[in-house]
Amino acid sequence: MRLGIDTGGTFTDFVLLEGGEDEPVRMRTLKVLSTPDAAERAIANGIRELGLLEAMQAGKLRIIHGSTVATNAALEGKGVLTAYVTNRGFADVLSIARQTRPALYQLHQPEVPVPVPAEYCLETGGRISAGGALLDPLTESDLQLLAKQIDELKPRAVAINLLFSFENDTCEKQIQTFLEANLVCRPFISRSSTVLKEYREYERGIATWLNASLGPLMDRYLKQLQQDTAPSPLAVMQSSGGTIAASQASGHAVNLLLSGPAGGLAAIGWLAGITGEQRLMTFDMGGTSTDVALFDGKTGLTSEGSIGPWPVAVPMVDMHTIGAGGGSLAWIDAGGVLQVGPQSAGAHPGPACYGQGGNLPTVTDANLVLGKLGPQPSLGGKVMLNPALSIQSLREIKDKLGLTYIEAAEGIIRIANEHMAQALRVISVARGYDPREFCLCCFGGAGGLHVCALADELGMRRALVPVHGGVLSALGMLMATPSRQYSSAVHTLLTASETAELDAMFKEMSQAGYSELIAEGCQPESLSSLYSADLRYVGQTATLNIEWQNVDQAREDFALLHEERYHHRQQLPVELVNLRVRVQSVSQQTALPLWPEPENTAPPTLATVHGIGSQVPVYIRENLASCQQIAGPAIVTESNASTLIAQGWLAVVDVYGNLRLEKCI
Repeated sequence: MRLGIDTGGTFTDFVLLEGGEDEPVRMRTLKVLSTPDAAERAIANGIRELGLLEAMQAGKLRIIHGSTVATNAALEGKGVLTAYVTNRGFADVLSIARQTRPALYQLHQPEVPVPVPAEYCLETGGRISAGGALLDPLTESDLQLLAKQIDELKPRAVAINLLFSFENDTCEKQIQTFLEANLVCRPFISRSSTVLKEYREYERGIATWLNASLGPLMDRYLKQLQQDTAPSPLAVMQSSGGTIAASQASGHAVNLLLSGPAGGLAAIGWLAGITGEQRLMTFDMGGTSTDVALFDGKTGLTSEGSIGPWPVAVPMVDMHTIGAGGGSLAWIDAGGVLQVGPQSAGAHPGPACYGQGGNLPTVTDANLVLGKLGPQPSLGGKVMLNPALSIQSLREIKDKLGLTYIEAAEGIIRIANEHMAQALRVISVARGYDPREFCLCCFGGAGGLHVCALADELGMRRALVPVHGGVLSALGMLMATPSRQYSSAVHTLLTASETAELDAMFKEMSQAGYSELIAEGCQPESLSSLYSADLRYVGQTATLNIEWQNVDQAREDFALLHEERYHHRQQLPVELVNLRVRVQSVSQQTALPLWPEPENTAPPTLATVHGIGSQVPVYIRENLASCQQIAGPAIVTESNASTLIAQGWLAVVDVYGNLRLEKCI
């Protein structure tokens, strides 16, 4: 039995797959409220509710988990106190940062917090030149002084980031070895040459600091979770879309920052395979936020992501996140303008309609007031949602803006939709992609209520609401395979004379990945390596990543990609910046059951949806038949999500139960 678990800000989702090989696959899903103060408690609640305690205690349950522990700690500034070790004269690198203006014409820029207090930024010897030569030796007295300073400060973690250690990491290794053997305070130690072996001092320093400051938190959380789920094996989803054994994950905390959302995109890759839709724009609308991404034949990865104010240069799925979810709060700003998000009601108290003490209006409350959740909406099929509480929560907005309750709710939905449409433009139009050439795929508990409106806003004529879309990220955990990502800075012109050296570097990284995954339990014959490189024209700063075959092919592939992305190519030499290797276990396609014939063929009920003149039919998704067509307006409800099919749209149920939507007029 395999259990995928996605911990979100509002809900923790579970997908259980049983069977396979000689017996049919069976699936069960569950949503429980998250417990942000102790995420493992919600996981224990879900395992108990699914009746899996006995199987787990017998070691018969394989668990893959997407965790938000690292994400939340980074966003909320709750990483452990960390000492930052660098070369003499460079203690201020993390404070100076890049000196860029996030909003060019904004006179008063938001203040970015200092990641490491000045007194915890320590300098030492061991400076390396750009060519890898030793400029300032690392002496025994340097090491003893450094250990003395750290013991006096008593940090819980240490981040080591020496200049050009990606060229020569001997001094970083010496510092780590000495500190591990001599420190009394026993902190968690992270060094840049294992976290991010690339140039750009600030980004490398931030990645190393994040890894160090989050490492003890992840270590404590994962050890507790391993203890709770033992002896069943536990793996964790990485930001790059592959899994890592929980026993190894705490040392790679910075690689877990998009652990949950990466599961959704792993599922999108599987979904593209079974539906034939190879060009998808996706939005994952949960309770707290919405994650948008573009799938163009494969899941995109980026090394230019961010978490809060910090750049995260380790490989992660390429997505854009905004604070617009079902639990996003509606409020009136100082200028009297209605706003939605980024603040969220979260799991506690949650939207007003949950009846858990929340009294502020959310996007979910607005949808409920408008009738878009059907006649008998519930929370995961357990707790009935209370429209009266939603109406009451809208009173202040209604009165201050001089609106009716319906107008206030419609305003909230329009603003939330515009936030999401703008986010979708960021990952498509702003990058040279035409949304009309893509299919819009929604998932997350709230996505189906907004999919048609967003498609209309972007001029898109096709949409897809996946089966089990409310828990798709948890399902994606089960589609992912163990993997590792490695990179190494090169900085050389792309010439044939470098071929042998480059091949040796690729092979070295690949062997490191094989060793780690074999130690994790993967069979050598199941592993494969994918080589790629970051290239740019001489004089450029930005790079493009292309799959690597050989020097000549890389040069041509780069020119074609540059022309596709920027609509021109240069007659300039091409520079090689970074080599990258992804080592992964061979993906075994998970065959989900075909959509069963419904047991109940009762006609749909009717509901009133404000803004639609006639009564709207309400279908139960489990009662839909394969190939059944539903013309909008209509509502399709299920235990963990609802879908609004708008006027002018036609939905068809495919053989897997996915809703394929097409614009008819």
